[in-house]
Amino acid sequence: MPLLKPFRALRYDPGRAGPLDELVSPPHDVMTPELRERLLAASSWNAVRLVRPETVADAAHDLAAWRSKGILVRDDDPALWILEETFTGPDSVERTRRGLVARVRLEPYSEGGVLPHERTFEASTRARLELLRTTRAKLSPILLLHAGEGPSPPVGEPDLEATLDGTTSRLWRLDEPGVVETVTAGARRPLVIADGHHRYEAARRYHEEEGTDETSHVLAVLVSRDDSGLVVFPTHRVAAEEPVLNGGFRETEVPGGAIEGLERLAALPRDRAAFVVLRAGGAFLAEGDPTGDPVADLDATAVDRVTRGPVEFTPDAADAEAAVVRGTAAAAFLVRPPTVDQIEAVALAGETMPQKSTYFFPKLLAGLVFSPFDE
Repeated sequence: MPLLKPFRALRYDPGRAGPLDELVSPPHDVMTPELRERLLAASSWNAVRLVRPETVADAAHDLAAWRSKGILVRDDDPALWILEETFTGPDSVERTRRGLVARVRLEPYSEGGVLPHERTFEASTRARLELLRTTRAKLSPILLLHAGEGPSPPVGEPDLEATLDGTTSRLWRLDEPGVVETVTAGARRPLVIADGHHRYEAARRYHEEEGTDETSHVLAVLVSRDDSGLVVFPTHRVAAEEPVLNGGFRETEVPGGAIEGLERLAALPRDRAAFVVLRAGGAFLAEGDPTGDPVADLDATAVDRVTRGPVEFTPDAADAEAAVVRGTAAAAFLVRPPTVDQIEAVALAGETMPQKSTYFFPKLLAGLVFSPFDE
């Protein structure tokens, strides 16, 4: 069974559905109630109704209705797609990330062909599984990293284009004989899941239930680990209870709060875990010693060892600090993002980071192309 397969995309008909800008949606895991309401107001056919529905039955109903009304149309022939995303990150730097959109063969992690780097939440995996069972469609692609070369820059105007919240996604269709084989040959195993662990694990479980060729692949975007637009940002922690430090850290006061703390954190070597703690009584930098263990030397791992009680996650250091100032949190932990080298080292070692250790930016949009389980 091939690692990568083209697919017959299910996509919006702009003549019936309207501009694609009003139809695309981020994936479920970054959806806030406010953003969902904004997307629902943008269009009655926005993809948020499928990826973050009120109920899974609603998603299945809408998907079927949109297909019967011609809002969504199916390509006659299978193809791969080149995806380019142009964006400005939280660091105010503009980048372009390029990847290949394809169906990727599902494998158990134990086979070593597809590897995770983060632990998952069981409830989130079950929710994605219920959506797959009910809709029988791959609605939102996952992001995979590979060590091979990425696709060459596409030529000509894109077949699809959409902009949402400052990120412009462009897609070029690839279906010429020979081109598909050439492009897919560039992606080398093992593939490392960058974003979409819950969707991958849900797809694996669904395939174990069904066991058919149709359920054997997941919709994914494959990006080279050397792509110039590949960037990882941190996910900070906000805790309801005061941390308990075990004496394994050198602690230094940080008078300047979050801003100074992030600057000092960024200046430290990446061979050891470190983090900034913000509390009502002030801020300090905690720095550990190098261990040589790819997981133990991660900032998120160190924070995971000292937090108590419920923990929430945010990519915004200012939001984390504000929660402490308001008194809605006992402490906030600011961390550095893992490097791609660290992520690969953890995955290849068969280990996993704590949940929400990475934030690959931007999140892949849902609604550009869908892939039903009926190939």
